[in-house]
Order: sequence, then structure tokens, then C-alpha cells
Amino acid sequence: MSVSGFFQQIFNPKQVNEWQTQGLPLVLIEDLTKSFHNGAITTPVLNGVDLTINAGEFVAVHGPSGCGKSTLLAIMGLLDSQTAGVYCFKGQPVQNLKPAERAKARNQDIGFVFQNFNLIGDMTVLENVEQPLSYMNVAPRERRARALAALERTGLADRAKQRPSQLSGGHQQLASLARAIVCNPTMLLADEPTGNLDSASGERVMQLMRELHSGGTTICLVTHDDRFLHLADRRVAMLDGKMVQA
Repeated sequence: MSVSGFFQQIFNPKQVNEWQTQGLPLVLIEDLTKSFHNGAITTPVLNGVDLTINAGEFVAVHGPSGCGKSTLLAIMGLLDSQTAGVYCFKGQPVQNLKPAERAKARNQDIGFVFQNFNLIGDMTVLENVEQPLSYMNVAPRERRARALAALERTGLADRAKQRPSQLSGGHQQLASLARAIVCNPTMLLADEPTGNLDSASGERVMQLMRELHSGGTTICLVTHDDRFLHLADRRVAMLDGKMVQA
């Protein structure tokens, strides 16, 4: 089977899950708060956030730097926990998940694209993209085929043997996008994915996200760049840790 054919086989729209048949949203957040503590000093970051995202939506969360967007995304991606409030993912309150269940959800259900790429410098591009599959114990042959398919999807198949330091910033972000989609996640979280890119590279990254969304992937984009807000189905504005009128 060709790499492109393999891509079509593994990157397909999601099957209907039990939580969907019950009419539940993919993401349900109610009265979410988050504070950071440094000795006797408490700094509130999120102040009663409410947010619902249905399967298949493309939602853009925008607002000025420091308003809590990245903290919200970290909680949604199970990289952090709320101080109080409710967060249900796929119909389950995340606070009820065991550590192993949280790790599995992060690996299989949620893809991440970060502003700073977060690629491992002493690995090749292909090895970076393969890494999430190694946590799923995918056989090496299939792992490589799926990683190559993701790189072909992002236009980087010819860079597979290079290291991140040999790539431009735009190509590094495309490599991180390939890594984010290699497990065919239910939801893709993108935190300022164009923040370190030139305009042409940013356009390419956002075009690919739109194509992924058209294929059935739920996307939540955090950005303060108004150029890309029109790509989303819905815009949500934040200010001072709260949702405000968009």
C-alpha cells in the first residue's frame, strides 16, 4: 500500500461514540477556575470559565496576552488541572480519571501544536513524529508507515531524515503538526501555532488545520492573531481569565 493510501485508511472521520449518542458535547467546561500559588501569594488565572465544544467544531479562543488562553488549553489537554469547576471530556469528568487514563487520553484523543514546536533535537523528524505511537506500542513497521503518512500530509516527507535544527521555523511547525495528528486524535489543540512563523508559513499551517477540520477533527485554536479567526466556526473571546462578548 502506498503512503498516501495508508493515510486515507488511518486518518478517517471518527466513529460515533456512546457520549455522542447521548447528545453530550466533546468538551463541557463550567465555572472553571485556576490559581497558581507561590508561598503566601495566590494568583488567579481563570475566573469562572464556561465553554462547550461539540464534536467536529472549529473553535477559536482569542484575547490579549496573559488573559488565560494558554492555561485553559493546558487544562483542556489534561496537561494541567483546574482549581475548581467542572471539565468533562467525552462525557467523563476528568477529575475522575486515573493517571493512566489521563495519559492515554492525552496520547490517543488529544493532539497538541505549540508555539515553540517542542521537537526533540537529537531525533530525526520522522522519529519525532513516530514518538506518540511508541507510547501506544504500535509495531515499528506500522509506526513508520503512519509517521510517513502524517509527514506526507503536511508536505514534509522529503525532510523525514533531517533533524529539527535543519528545518526552518515553518517546517518545524509542520513537523509538530504531523506529530500531533499521527495518532488520529479526536481533538487538536493549537496554542498560538503561528506565533513564531512568517506570514506564508502561518498561512500554510492554518490551511492544513482547516483541511483537518473538514475531515472531521475537532479543533480548538488559541490565538491573538485576528488574521485567522475567520477560519473557525465559532469565536470565543477571553479577558482577565473570563469569557467575554466576542
